[in-house]
Amino acid sequence: MEARLKDLLGQVPAVAIAYDALRPRRPRTRYNLEQLAARLPTAVEETRPFAERSASGRKLVLFATLHYWIEQAAIVGLALRGMGHDVTIAYLPYSTWKREINRFDLQRQDLYTQRVLAPLSGLVNVVSLRDVRPTAALPDALAGALEMASSYDVMYSLQVEHIDRDAALYKLRMERNRFACQVAIEYLHEAHPDAVLIPNGMVTELGIFYQAARSLGTPTVTYEFNDQREQIWLAHNDIVMQQNTDDLWRARGSTPLTESECQKIRAFEEARQSASIYGKGTRLWQEEPSQGSEALRSSLRLDGRPIVLLATNVLGDSLTLGRNIFASSMAEWIERTVAYFVRRADVQLVVRIHPGERLIKGPSMMRVIDAAAPGNPEQIHVIGPAEKVNTYDVMELASLGLAYTTTVGMEMAMRGVPVIVAGKTHYRERGFALAPSSWAEFFDMLDEVLRDPGSHRLASRQIEAAWNYGYRFFFDYPFDFPWRLMHFWKDMEEWPLRRVLSDEGQAAFGRTFRYLAGERIKW
Repeated sequence: MEARLKDLLGQVPAVAIAYDALRPRRPRTRYNLEQLAARLPTAVEETRPFAERSASGRKLVLFATLHYWIEQAAIVGLALRGMGHDVTIAYLPYSTWKREINRFDLQRQDLYTQRVLAPLSGLVNVVSLRDVRPTAALPDALAGALEMASSYDVMYSLQVEHIDRDAALYKLRMERNRFACQVAIEYLHEAHPDAVLIPNGMVTELGIFYQAARSLGTPTVTYEFNDQREQIWLAHNDIVMQQNTDDLWRARGSTPLTESECQKIRAFEEARQSASIYGKGTRLWQEEPSQGSEALRSSLRLDGRPIVLLATNVLGDSLTLGRNIFASSMAEWIERTVAYFVRRADVQLVVRIHPGERLIKGPSMMRVIDAAAPGNPEQIHVIGPAEKVNTYDVMELASLGLAYTTTVGMEMAMRGVPVIVAGKTHYRERGFALAPSSWAEFFDMLDEVLRDPGSHRLASRQIEAAWNYGYRFFFDYPFDFPWRLMHFWKDMEEWPLRRVLSDEGQAAFGRTFRYLAGERIKW
């Protein structure tokens, strides 16, 4: 009843304006900009002297939705303004992409956002896209993009690979994405920015805004964060979550690693294997230290037959969306692959379920495996997401690795293990992995390698290429950046704007900010 009343009140904008004028405070929703409100005035004053003496730069639009991206956009926008750029923050004031919001609360969230961002006046422009008149019709080319973006949103939200287009969530995402696309087309057509900066670029309104910008030919920069502090991934005119490393590999793939680079990537791999934090990492890649391959062989009751390691991804992760090549889904690939090994009593299959499944609400790959291998065939071994097993111990036993997009495939190749990759992963065409493009090719490759696994161990040049690529991906692909989305305000304490814009900060991060502003990336 309350939501319906608020929706009715929201149809008269003056009601929300009057209510907000009487009670100018944060709405009683999840939408929270209080930390930004407390820090923004100081950040503005720290930026102002740098902006006043900087030469004129490029015309940039930062798009943000969801309160945490809006918080970061305000600070990133100030940093770019301090470097001389003409910056506009264009936002949609949502607190979640998965649930409806009544019009009254949405209007109050918008008014609250405008009030919090008011200190930016005179330095950074602010535009609520709810004030932009939506374009009457979308170009035909965007119809498919709209459906795909909404499908990805549902997959990401529910952590599934197949969707129900009649479900309420899909209809909500279509409605939200259509509006975001319409206002993006209208606004960008009028604004003519030199570049649009968009976090992620794959899911929520961030995904469709990217598609709208590209349909207009507007240069785009998408960005995301990995597990290391003070690092960012960037992509120009591409979705950063696709992890396209083509330009990087063309530029550096033929350059052998130096001795110090070799030591660095080996120390990195040793940390991952030993369940240790590396550098400024924020998570463990293994929670269980290595116990040794023979101890694992005994605990899993593995015998002398060849061992194949299949490592899964987490369903619905934005790093896996849009990665299908010949399989309709990762689940289908796993199902048909397990069924193949049910018929191969001469080989042992070990399936390592991604430990991240412990944190998801969607279906587990264990259900797929159970359906594909009824009766628990003795040659099929499944390591569940919560089991205390170090994946690197399994790698040491493997004669063949199977991967969809996980970096486990690349790391097996670094150890000389032949690997077949079935999905569109960033290391697919790098000279060290088998990359089928059809089911027939995939099964032919399985037959060929398993006919004589020892003869398919990678050659030294392939192993060197895998180590080279691993270094490029883990150390050259990310760029130095002061503030990650998680623990953002803690990072701001270490790197306030006055420090970021100083000579020290520009020496550390200036190149990354120039790339964020659209300057061509020099690998």
